[in-house]
Amino acid sequence: MIILNCEQQSPEWFDARLRVASASNFGKIITPTGKPSTQAKTYFKKLFNEGISRKRKESFQSQEMLHGIEMEGEARNYYEFMFCPAEVKMQKVGLCYLDERKLISCSPDSLVGEDGGLEIKCPDPSTHDEYLDAGKVPSVYIPQIQGSLWVTGRQWWDFMSYVPGMPDFVLRVERDESYIDRLAVMVEDFVAKLDARLKPYLEMRKAG
Repeated sequence: MIILNCEQQSPEWFDARLRVASASNFGKIITPTGKPSTQAKTYFKKLFNEGISRKRKESFQSQEMLHGIEMEGEARNYYEFMFCPAEVKMQKVGLCYLDERKLISCSPDSLVGEDGGLEIKCPDPSTHDEYLDAGKVPSVYIPQIQGSLWVTGRQWWDFMSYVPGMPDFVLRVERDESYIDRLAVMVEDFVAKLDARLKPYLEMRKAG
């Protein structure tokens, strides 16, 4: 794992993610049940365009998404106070690359100690209530969490849904080695095909 220390949502962070397959988008490559995602072709085109243009396409951010970004710091502090022993260090990072190729990444909301990580969601109250009622991590986040465990090599990842004034919802997710193996194969195959498609154009650019 290679760590890039920068502020998430900063220009440096966005630049570092250009044409890079990220855990938050692994669900566009593999479904929560381990099948190929129907969104892979569209995601491939997006990363291909980034590789050629070196510019990211502006994505729409809803009020809910902006709210989640704004609340993340408060949620992280709450988690640290309530669930993190004093001797366990929380490390805020910008980006974690799988290896020196810098083609596969995740952006943890925090690394926790030597073995863990944290994924924070700050949804609206009704969605948070649904999480509390279900009592399990929403399946849509399985590719992201298991993918983050793969990229970082960590042993567990805490999923946290946080809404002030409501009961907290924190569940620990352990590594699912079978799913991670399948995810790794599918993401690596996706990245290899993307790299092969981009290579002639990037070489042409270098040649001037």
